[in-house]
Order: sequence, then C-alpha cells, then structure tokens
Amino acid sequence: MKYIDLTHTFDAEMPVYPGDPIPELVQIADLRKEGYTDYQIKTGMHVGTHMDAPLHMLEGGKRLSDIDVEKFLGKGCLIDARGASIVNADFLEKSGAKKDDIVFVMTGFSKKYREAEYYEKFPEIGEDFASKAIELGVKIVGMDTPSPDRPPFKVHKLLLGKEILIIENLTNLESLVGVKGFEVFALPAKLHTEAAPVRVVAKVI
Repeated sequence: MKYIDLTHTFDAEMPVYPGDPIPELVQIADLRKEGYTDYQIKTGMHVGTHMDAPLHMLEGGKRLSDIDVEKFLGKGCLIDARGASIVNADFLEKSGAKKDDIVFVMTGFSKKYREAEYYEKFPEIGEDFASKAIELGVKIVGMDTPSPDRPPFKVHKLLLGKEILIIENLTNLESLVGVKGFEVFALPAKLHTEAAPVRVVAKVI
C-alpha cells in the first residue's frame, strides 16, 4: 500500500494569485523563551493547495463547513492533459470517470509553481469539460494549476453550481501515472469559509 502526497507545503514564500494578499506565517512563541512553540497564520484562502466551495462564486452557496465529509473522499481518476492549452470534454469522456469519482487533471504545470508564468499562462478547463463532469456526477475536479479558468469564471460557476468542489494548485500528480487505481483523501480545514487549505493524499490500490 502506497500513499502519495499531492499537496504543496504551506509557507510564507508561496506564490499568490495576482491581487491576493501575501500569506504570513509568523512564529509568535519560542520554545527556549516561552517554553513552547506557536505560529500565527494570516492568509487569504486561495493560496497553496486549497479547495473551493460553492460560496466562492455563488451567492447563498455552501461553505466548506456545511459540506458532508463523505464529499472529500472517493475513488480517484487521473486525466493526463499534458501539452493541452484547453482541457475539453474529450479528455473526460476517455478517462472512464464515473459518478462520485474525484477527477484530477494533470497538465504538468505544477513544475512552474514558483515562476511568474504560473499565473499567466496556465492551461484551462473548457466549459464542455465542466458540463460533462456535471453529467457524470463527479464529486471533485482538481488540477495542478492555479485555477480551472479565467474571468468571468464560467467553469467555476458551472461546477460549484452543482456542488462539484474544486481543488487548485495540486502537485506531484505525475506520481499517479501508470497506477491501476487510487483512492483520494482531500480533507480541508473545517472553516466557516468559501475555501480552505486542503491536504490531498492518494492511496494507491
């Protein structure tokens, strides 16, 4: 049995979406002085590997704290979309994804995570892909890019409108290439918010 971490480390040097605040991770207590160690976080929710809930784009949408924990667990499906600038429905149709699967789109773009072009030239998911995901009834769509799309965020709204959660900034998806099957554990912090950091782990089966 093998577990694969698909999560970027949360640190103060993480890249952020243009216009978002820089995260702060500050040590506020030292073991040698106070007798214990403590850190304080000040951050927006859309940095590092994180999960979007419907409230992110939809008025009255659910917060992450409203969502049943079963939504965060399930059978995984990997789509190899390396080299594609737009990931369309054909990729999803050929993937064998089924109802309640957690679909990961691997573009290979995570290797540019700390480069300027990561937020400038990332591949997008097409609206037809989102429509197919809705038709199939998948639980989550995740990708190794900062977003599935750009303004006006139609793909975001399509997926979240059907309570298909979105995971952005995945990494290490290449480790899943060639595996026969895997299960996903994608557990966000239980915050009363529209998004939250998430630890994403794949269990190879």
